[in-house]
Amino acid sequence: MENVMEEEQIIKVENKEEALRRLERIEGQVRGIKKMIREDRYCVDVLTQVSSVHEALRGVSKIIMRNYLEGCATRAIKAGQGGKIYEELMEVIYKFAK
Repeated sequence: MENVMEEEQIIKVENKEEALRRLERIEGQVRGIKKMIREDRYCVDVLTQVSSVHEALRGVSKIIMRNYLEGCATRAIKAGQGGKIYEELMEVIYKFAK
């Protein structure tokens, strides 16, 4: 689906900074998982760390989702593009809920 308000999809500075901070921590966690696998660490310990990364990524997704709802989606609705944005929003929610 084509983005309804593609030119308007800008992440607010504070959200961008928080998302980037979290992603840097996640990168460190992923490097740690790679090290654990190289060192033949116990599978349950590796899986625990993978689960932590998954949850951390969900946290980043929440930041971006909130930014989308507060900015992009709200502007589109106010601009009279409610029908299109609702379709886009349903797709985003479906992907996010998987």
